[in-house]
Amino acid sequence: MTEQIQLETRDRVLHITFNRPDKKNALTHAMYARIVEAMRAAEDDEGVRAILFTGAGDAFTSGNDLADFRDTPPLGDDAPVTQFLQCLISARKPLVMAVNGIAVGVGLTMLLHADIVYAAEAAVLQAPFVDLALVPEAGSSLLLPQRVGHARAAEIFMLGKKVGAAEAYDMGMVSRVLKADELMPAAVKAAAALAKKAPRSLMLTKQLMRGDTAVVAARMAQEGKLFGEQLTSPEVLEAIMAFMQKREPNFG
Repeated sequence: MTEQIQLETRDRVLHITFNRPDKKNALTHAMYARIVEAMRAAEDDEGVRAILFTGAGDAFTSGNDLADFRDTPPLGDDAPVTQFLQCLISARKPLVMAVNGIAVGVGLTMLLHADIVYAAEAAVLQAPFVDLALVPEAGSSLLLPQRVGHARAAEIFMLGKKVGAAEAYDMGMVSRVLKADELMPAAVKAAAALAKKAPRSLMLTKQLMRGDTAVVAARMAQEGKLFGEQLTSPEVLEAIMAFMQKREPNFG
């Protein structure tokens, strides 16, 4: 299962690639565990100065693998997905994300923890948590309204609105929009440039820009509690069954 997460370090940059293109890079517990292992090792590795995320094929990630999460609900702090979200909050080194296609659910919320986000012109961001009878995660119920305003965040979270790359740029969700063939060269160049900077200065600057991460961690814990409660609810069962059967859910 570890081959579904490709890891490579070059020019002091750890490249993490979601490598499950046949499933639009949907993330499983095992994939999260591998990413957590790599991110924790990178934090203690002086040979790694930045981390770059991207996806294989035509997707960044379509979010969590619903069948995997249905069979093994990610409850508690030991769940790999929870540990991954904690890694995003606590990351001291710069995070660069190259969004090459759809970024759904955690594919969107993880961008709120990145320092630099480059998106391909065809990229589409979506957070259909309410459509799945769930709630936002990764502290995004706090971070997204701060970034784009309550009204636009409500459309994204409550209506499940799809946001194209150009609109995401206008909202301040991505740093740059690039042609498909320019995306990875630009992201690699940016990550390599960060890796050449004074590392302590860079980490301190990131720390100052992020502010009090304890506030985000507290919101993430609150989200996690509600997320866990919803996972075992009849609403979620109906939403997941409807999704798999390709029909509209009935919450009546």
